[in-house]
Amino acid sequence: MPEPVLASLTHQSVPEERVPRRTLPTVLVVVVVAGMALSAWHPHDPTTWLLETVWVLVGLPLAVLTRRRFPLTNLLCCLLAAHALVLAVGGHYTYAQVPLGDWVRDWFGLDRNPYDRFGHLMQGFVPAVLVRELLSRTSPLRGSRWLAPLTVCACLAFSALFELFEWAAAVIGGHAADDFLATQGDVWDTQWDMFCALIGATVSVLLLSRLHDRQLDAVTAEDRR
Repeated sequence: MPEPVLASLTHQSVPEERVPRRTLPTVLVVVVVAGMALSAWHPHDPTTWLLETVWVLVGLPLAVLTRRRFPLTNLLCCLLAAHALVLAVGGHYTYAQVPLGDWVRDWFGLDRNPYDRFGHLMQGFVPAVLVRELLSRTSPLRGSRWLAPLTVCACLAFSALFELFEWAAAVIGGHAADDFLATQGDVWDTQWDMFCALIGATVSVLLLSRLHDRQLDAVTAEDRR
């Protein structure tokens, strides 16, 4: 084969070889859709299921529709998928009646099913990476000392907003909203929920920032090619 033709073919094939195969997000979408389908199969209460999983029903299509224009890091994709499954389980059983939580309660002699506390830890842990990614890629805060505290503050604000949603549900639904609130008789449940979200966000920033920065660099480099 003449060298000019060979060089031309080689030059044309390089961009295709450099395009990363982002199969992980696709696999995670399939896992989340399957988990949501199982969760929706005869839930404890259909209204509670909808209230608990509405974040997935809105967020998953949004992430899929914007995947080409604004691809997320693999770390964030994995965390969002894990959080979606946590919400799906809580929506199916209600947070106060998740069997795994009952087992943990009985094993450790706790006063309540702890799955709700775990859910609120995730409510801070996962959104911390989401907020951090959005701020890093759409604002001048990348590398700033303000990035970490503002990320934690945003997560705490979201947790407080969620508690206001729960308050509105209690006012509107009365006793019918008990499964959604999952207070389990704890008068300090709202404060504990926000505290758990604060702890989750703080731990997430402390543990995952370096890994997240490396993946952000990779996504930025991929966008430039």
